[in-house]
Amino acid sequence: MRASKQKKLEASGWKIGSASEFLELSDAEEMLVSMKLALAEKVKAMRQEKKMTQLGLAKLIGSSQSRLAKLEIADRSVSMELLARSLVTLGATNAQIEDIAGTRVVQRKKSASKKRLVKR
Repeated sequence: MRASKQKKLEASGWKIGSASEFLELSDAEEMLVSMKLALAEKVKAMRQEKKMTQLGLAKLIGSSQSRLAKLEIADRSVSMELLARSLVTLGATNAQIEDIAGTRVVQRKKSASKKRLVKR
């Protein structure tokens, strides 16, 4: 965003900040959200690489297609355990799961410059 535009918006009562600032997330909450997103993205990618449907994976993990759809968008109702179980079912190792969960956190710190507009 251009500095002149940002100054104009701030003068109008808008505050520039991140999504986690807007939601008032603690560092721990922000880390958990990032981990869930990374794990969910990997489940979807691995499922698609294996040319498997949501229904097919859901049957393998003892769940429903609608639950798997929620899993793939990191819905807040989906547990970390179900994400990990899905990845293991798709062939991921413990080390890979650790790498996946840790990757987003590192990327988040690097991309902390992503800002959102919030009306004060």
